[in-house]
Amino acid sequence: MAENNNQREESVLTEDIIETKEPRLYKVLLHNDDYTSMEFVIAILETVFHKSANDATKIMLNVHNEGIGIAGVYTREICETKISVVHQLAKKNEFPLRCSMETL
Repeated sequence: MAENNNQREESVLTEDIIETKEPRLYKVLLHNDDYTSMEFVIAILETVFHKSANDATKIMLNVHNEGIGIAGVYTREICETKISVVHQLAKKNEFPLRCSMETL
């Protein structure tokens, strides 16, 4: 019987530690062109990106003066969706407005 006590199995109760990471963020960038109206860019910023009229105007002026402007910062999937919506609206309204995304 003494042998059984020496041969007993020992086990350790462990918990798996699960680390979660915040999703990577991306900037949606609007690019300047010579054909898209300033009013259309402001409308896009207000409707697609939910910017106030004041913020939309500031971003539009930045796009116009600097050639590029940040429309918003989102996760990858949201960026892709917003870019697609902007391109569809631009095409529907016959503007060449382009968006892209860049890691933050």
